[in-house]
Amino acid sequence: MLEELKSRAMQIYNEENVDKIIKAYTFAEKAHTGQTRSSGEPYIVHPVQVAHILMDLRLDADTVAAGLLHDVIEDTGVTLEELTDEFGPEIAKLVDGVTKLGRIEYKTKEEQQAESLRKMFLAMARDIRVIIIKLADRLHNLRTLEYVNEEKQREKAYETLEIYAPLAHRLGISKIKWELEDISLRYIDPKGYYDLVDKVAKKRKEREQDIDEIITTLQEKLNEMKIDAEIAGRPKHFYSIYKKMYMQHKDFEQIYDLLAIRVIVNTVKDCYGVLGIVHTLWKPIPGRFKDYIAVPKPNMYQSLHTTVIGPRGEIFEIQIRTWEMHRTAEYGIAAHWKYKEGRRSNDDLDNKLAWLRELMEWQSDLKDPKDFMETLKIDLFADEVFVFTPKGDVIDLPKGSVPLDFAYDIHSDIGNKCVGAKVNGKLVTLDYKLQTGDIIEILTSSNSHGPSRDWLKIVKTNQAKNKIKQWFKKERREENIIKGKEMLERECKRQGYVLSDLMNSEWLEPILKKYGFHGIDDIYSAIGYGGITTNQILSRLIEEYKKTKPNEPAVLETKAAKVEKPITSSDKGVRVKGIDNVLVRFAKCCNPVPGDDIVGYITRGRGISIHRSDCINLKDDSLEDHRLIEVSWVDQNKASYSAKIQIIAIDRQSLLTDITRAISEMNINVNAISARTNKNKQVIINLDLEINNINQLDKVMKQFKKLPDVLDVHRMNT
Repeated sequence: MLEELKSRAMQIYNEENVDKIIKAYTFAEKAHTGQTRSSGEPYIVHPVQVAHILMDLRLDADTVAAGLLHDVIEDTGVTLEELTDEFGPEIAKLVDGVTKLGRIEYKTKEEQQAESLRKMFLAMARDIRVIIIKLADRLHNLRTLEYVNEEKQREKAYETLEIYAPLAHRLGISKIKWELEDISLRYIDPKGYYDLVDKVAKKRKEREQDIDEIITTLQEKLNEMKIDAEIAGRPKHFYSIYKKMYMQHKDFEQIYDLLAIRVIVNTVKDCYGVLGIVHTLWKPIPGRFKDYIAVPKPNMYQSLHTTVIGPRGEIFEIQIRTWEMHRTAEYGIAAHWKYKEGRRSNDDLDNKLAWLRELMEWQSDLKDPKDFMETLKIDLFADEVFVFTPKGDVIDLPKGSVPLDFAYDIHSDIGNKCVGAKVNGKLVTLDYKLQTGDIIEILTSSNSHGPSRDWLKIVKTNQAKNKIKQWFKKERREENIIKGKEMLERECKRQGYVLSDLMNSEWLEPILKKYGFHGIDDIYSAIGYGGITTNQILSRLIEEYKKTKPNEPAVLETKAAKVEKPITSSDKGVRVKGIDNVLVRFAKCCNPVPGDDIVGYITRGRGISIHRSDCINLKDDSLEDHRLIEVSWVDQNKASYSAKIQIIAIDRQSLLTDITRAISEMNINVNAISARTNKNKQVIINLDLEINNINQLDKVMKQFKKLPDVLDVHRMNT
């Protein structure tokens, strides 16, 4: 092993660096003496294989040495101080960054995994080589996964697909990403994997002749045009085919790009020259051309992709790139990580890792391990859209992002002062889903009152959510404390407890320590701005309360314990099933009137809110179904109700006069009226009328529809 390692290192590094690698090998071999792996091999085999993977990626000698030493702190008696004395602080920091937090006690396995990953990301933010060593470590562990039990195999395979393969993708290291995914698939779905391998092998034999024919035709044409190029077939890796089949519900026969043709040339100019030749030889499929040279992927990937129809109607993907682009596509960030006298030669490396800084920003605010893991998976897995600023700069965002995500990506102040957005020159709502190629312009106002809490439900990126929460945390601390305390008291009451009985300083101490709070006001404030939930606090306090008073019932009568009372009338004109003399209010979002199908919603602290049964707010996923209650209208009710309607008409003189005259003739009171015109020269009039029932409202709307130039009349939902 040592001779092979030395021979390989001498081909890449100078004599001084080769000596450093050999010294690391000798130290690691001694430290791991007597240790074996699950396969029965000496443990030193694993770090040596990790070092070979790192040399494949052409990383510097310090990284290879750290790869050889990456397990000595975790699995042997060697300390970080000893390693620093022997190899210097740089190699020691790399090894420490890869080392798990194995010596700390954690309540759950998920908490331990989250904290180990959090530590790794912090080290990774300081030096990206930490994660490259970890990827090499994970790759060799997967290669030897056959020697561990089936449960461990599946656990490691799932973790790889959820965390490490997406990380390799974000770093652009496709050489490692593909192998991680394919091996993981083999252990997660062995039957599906081997069935796929068999089908691909048969299909490949059928298509090799077609590919050879296309390569020959293209090579002859390129020689004729004097373009120096290397052309080869590129097999599709199994996991990407598997994903297409099972996630897009496609049969194997519907997967066309099992084999792609890759053309590698010397210059960018030649890339576009080859593209022109390809499109003259074969017919391109519309919508299947992608220019990743002009707009590179966030992981630095550059290439031209086009899909064409071959001579016998077969479909092929052709990729065109330069040799430098090819190296970046294979090795990603590793291809850009060069050291000169101990310093990075690539000044723009930090820009390439901007996503990592954003990851570190939001992760520091996520105290709950489950939240951290879920959010991490979303951020790593998200498909991307590429949009443009008005100046033409490219911004990449996760698929499903909205203009607010774009605004906060530019700057916190832009997001906080956002009052609207234009996409491709047209005004859009703030929840518009951005599409690749959109040009975004954010409209801001110095008079803006700041973000709305509703924005937290709209934005997609954790960066935007974090910045909105930070604004509420900083700007409205007093308001958040009051709101948070009210929320905690309401939830406490709902569960049958009195908050003051739970506010024991001994019980609060672990909570304050866990979330890094200094006092109870920090807890209230965090609940108020959405940093933590009431249940995260109450579950722990109630658990402690029950330990001290195990036989004592809840202080308050719970909703489930209430005896159903006869149906009675409320002075609001509705009956509420099972409850008498309850506070009732009509929802302003849908303004129900007698005759509408209605449903009640038990609010926290504000009685029962009455909605139309078709109200869009009742379809909110966050709605708690058990709080919906049956309600009905009181017969012969004489009360009046607010009904909001909107009239859309062609703008003309005396239109408003005609409408007010019609209202007067129908003897109806008007609570409010507003009017505006849009760019289509249409006038939009909003009316708030006092109505007795649905029949009267229908009659009013029919009268308005009869007026000249009225295009539409409908009820409004706010």
